[in-house]
Amino acid sequence: MSEVIEKIAKIISIKENGIYLIFEVTQDKDVRFLHFSTCPSNDYINWDDRKRSKHRLVEVHFSGENQNDHHGSKHTGTNPGSRLKFQSLNDTTNSFGRKLVFELLDEETNVGVFSNIQFYNGIPIVRSWTEIVHKGEEPVGIEYVSSFAYTGIDKEGLTNREAKMRLHIPHNTWYGEAQWKKYTLPDLGLYTVNEFSMKRLSYSSTGTWSTSEYAPTGFIENLETGSGLIWQIEHHGSWHWEISDIADSLYLQLSGPTENESQWWKELKPGQKFVSVPVAVGAINGGFEQAITDITNYRRRIRRVNEDNKKLPVIFNDYMNCLLGDPTTEKLLPLIDAAAEAGCEYFCVDCGWYSDGYWWDGVGEWIPSKERFPNGITEVLDYIRSKGMVPGLWLELEVMGVNCQLANNVPDDWFFLRHDKRVIDHSRYQLDYRNPNVIDFANSVIDRLVNQYGVGYIKMDYNINAGVGTEYNADSIGDGLLEHNLAYLNWLDGIFAKYPDLVIENCSSGGMRMDYSLLSRHSIQSSSDQTDYLKNGAIAAAAASLVTPEQCAVWSYPLNEGDDEEVIFNMVNSLLLRIHQSGHLSEISHDRFLLVKEAIDYYKTIRQYIAAANPIWPTGIPNLGDSWMSFGLRNKDKNYLAVWRLDSSKDDYSIPLKHLVDKEVDVKLAYPSKGDANYQWNKNNGTLTVVIPKMNAARLFEVHLKQ
Repeated sequence: MSEVIEKIAKIISIKENGIYLIFEVTQDKDVRFLHFSTCPSNDYINWDDRKRSKHRLVEVHFSGENQNDHHGSKHTGTNPGSRLKFQSLNDTTNSFGRKLVFELLDEETNVGVFSNIQFYNGIPIVRSWTEIVHKGEEPVGIEYVSSFAYTGIDKEGLTNREAKMRLHIPHNTWYGEAQWKKYTLPDLGLYTVNEFSMKRLSYSSTGTWSTSEYAPTGFIENLETGSGLIWQIEHHGSWHWEISDIADSLYLQLSGPTENESQWWKELKPGQKFVSVPVAVGAINGGFEQAITDITNYRRRIRRVNEDNKKLPVIFNDYMNCLLGDPTTEKLLPLIDAAAEAGCEYFCVDCGWYSDGYWWDGVGEWIPSKERFPNGITEVLDYIRSKGMVPGLWLELEVMGVNCQLANNVPDDWFFLRHDKRVIDHSRYQLDYRNPNVIDFANSVIDRLVNQYGVGYIKMDYNINAGVGTEYNADSIGDGLLEHNLAYLNWLDGIFAKYPDLVIENCSSGGMRMDYSLLSRHSIQSSSDQTDYLKNGAIAAAAASLVTPEQCAVWSYPLNEGDDEEVIFNMVNSLLLRIHQSGHLSEISHDRFLLVKEAIDYYKTIRQYIAAANPIWPTGIPNLGDSWMSFGLRNKDKNYLAVWRLDSSKDDYSIPLKHLVDKEVDVKLAYPSKGDANYQWNKNNGTLTVVIPKMNAARLFEVHLKQ
């Protein structure tokens, strides 16, 4: 534990969990955030007051105020952000670690701003958010509030930012999740043209799919000093972050919805409080892999405590390259037999169980189809249980289809409304979880599935983007969305409190809401809807950068017309994460079925290590189109390494394992146990060379330290 040193110059210097932070409070009570890094620094001593004044702790802008800066689209020069006065610093410790709360006040409006910084013991990452408390007499309109603001992310080192800074961006899309790219700043059009510019590197998501274009995270790296910052915005609605320059320095600002980017505006009345969405920011000493290690540890720390992430049971789901939304008792019973024989522990009946035929635009009541299940769906669910598995069902409980009868019987205020009309996206209405009647309905569905059907697993899907929000009973369309987002989380917390052993998978057309507002609650995340197992490999190999390995479900779906290598490739895709087994297991050949069973049996011997392991990418973070890929997990003296050969003409691949240089190790081909592959360990340079004779093939190796 470090100590707070308040000097005559009103400098507040803090060291916590390896992070050095410096704040300045001026004579007129202006607060500046001067330093946040793993490296100590006193560079600020040489800065003039004008430069120091640009290092804002928080940016807040109200309607009718002067945004007093030559800023373009940037969120700088805000007011009352620029005139906030320091009141106090509350420095306490709670069960997570140390917590700092800076209390600031706008004397003109009598609005208090509380900047919160929560540390987590042993992890160089803080969670940050801003609270605005109205103590005045006249309403104010909030247009922008940062959850984290810091200027000076490029100040360390001697070379210029074009040479030393690299920005890592996680591109994300349907069928193509977790595709990181690394850029120089000029690659993205940001040059040093003056002490500041109008150009900003701006990344946002607007609407109800938080990760349909980018994951709400990023990493900026200083190659000269080996330091960097990683961040994530923990919100499943609209969000925004930007990097730009001011006073010859780069700044980073993170926020939830904004007026400019997402049509959010909030009127704060006297006596009311607004809390911004939480964000996490880590000061990193090392490169990309170290950043992911640190944020993986943080993600585990903030996650709801649950048994699912300790036990990692194997899930069978009947959808992918299998029943594809057309389940019946007749089709399911042989699949249930095969899944149980393969070693699966949960069996989830995916979409379609509530409708006789085409169901997309009729979803919403969640009553089992009598045509699909002539003896009732409980016959199927009881059969799953009789085979020793936990039964599950698919839901999409935030929407109702336009042809759902119930949707026609309930009032409009059950749904998002814009311009006095229900919002329709892809033939569905968006339910508004601020409405207590919607909450009662959602609770009744969950209660029926759990208490009447005995369901222990729910795949909670979400397949629309309801856009900027709802105008009903809201200060702005974006305000309606944010309040709905918070109401949905509150409802979800209540469900987990009522049913702590219920596993609810977070799915949104695969990974379209892969964010840590939801993943701090859900124990499992669908990583992708990708139906091509070769492309799915590139997604699986990178997905642990966005979600902890023990939460990351990856499809394995052997094809009826495939061969042994296709089965092996499918299984390797999922073996270091969570197995989402699918495919027609009752119809594939016996030899190929045994390869599935061997993989699941092996998984059960290593899953206790997955739950606490950190991901490694010894040959770099994989991307779609790579000819070779590797992804591993490291847990103390154990290393598990998945290797994929795709369309490379070379059959050998050298994989540097830097942490094992000069180490004696035992190398083993772990899966398949009789696979065609060879390998050689070079102790001196810590390199494992593997030979995989065929293209589009994968293998899993163990590289354990000798005892």
